[in-house]
Amino acid sequence: MTGPTVSATAPDGVPEVSTGADLVDLLLTALGPEELRDGDVVVVTSKVVSKAEGRVVAGAREEHLAAETARVVARRGPTAIVRTRHGLTLAAAGIDGSNVAAGSAVLLPLDPDASARALRAGLRERTGRTVGVVVTDTAGRAWREGQTDIAVGAAGLRVAEDFAGRHDAHGNELAVTAPAVADEIAGLAELAQGKLGGRPFAVVRGRGDLVLPPDDDGPGAVALVRSEGGDMFGWGAREAVLRAVAGDPADAAPFGAPVPADDLVAAARQALAVELVVVDEATVVVPPDAVPVLALLAVVAFAHGWSPHGGGADHRFVRVTP
Repeated sequence: MTGPTVSATAPDGVPEVSTGADLVDLLLTALGPEELRDGDVVVVTSKVVSKAEGRVVAGAREEHLAAETARVVARRGPTAIVRTRHGLTLAAAGIDGSNVAAGSAVLLPLDPDASARALRAGLRERTGRTVGVVVTDTAGRAWREGQTDIAVGAAGLRVAEDFAGRHDAHGNELAVTAPAVADEIAGLAELAQGKLGGRPFAVVRGRGDLVLPPDDDGPGAVALVRSEGGDMFGWGAREAVLRAVAGDPADAAPFGAPVPADDLVAAARQALAVELVVVDEATVVVPPDAVPVLALLAVVAFAHGWSPHGGGADHRFVRVTP
């Protein structure tokens, strides 16, 4: 059988990692210093990076959740999906209570991209090889059962490809096709590592085209994180309702950029059968017969980036300036 080949190898024999451990030495000891090739991608779990960087803390993960959370995205019973300080959206802020001493928890690295850069530099210094590095963690996916590994840190790697403007075999132009190759590499590596195999390192071979020159660490995995408001699912379904009703301006960003006037008109029509009147691109007026549902209109407007303005007989909403 011929064709491109991509492989993942995860060496056995890695000892328990503790604070101050030299991850480069551990990897090269397990793998063999001659085994790395230019163009390889070294994959390391965030857990061993955190352990080496002293990010193991005493107590259950719930005790540290607030400190690692930028905001709660959704909560269902004991499960909290949160946006971390890194911008990642993860269950329990990525805090892990497995594969660690009882009564302890492992926090994510403070800066996974910086950790990846340090590992890449160390590997080049000791082997002379130009490799990419990916730091991984496990994450769930909206609409999908189960979890997969994703890249939370990266160095020396193009983390996404961009096929926009290119054409397929049928001549169709690709518009928004951008494979998150760093995440794909993370998932492939996890197949070799296994969750309980004690294999925190892996080497993915066959995509040297993604590995950057020695003096270019690339954008890092942070480039894969959507900004606040850039995701259509900034709140959980129930949380979005609560936040819109409360109308706190501090909660507006995850709803996204303010919509055009015509979109707000359509939303008011769909939700409340109200026909708002467009004055200009930044102002709509509430007709007199809709004043009894003004409070509900304010909820709809808030979720779409508009706010009440005026009073008395003149009720209107104005588009919020980002």
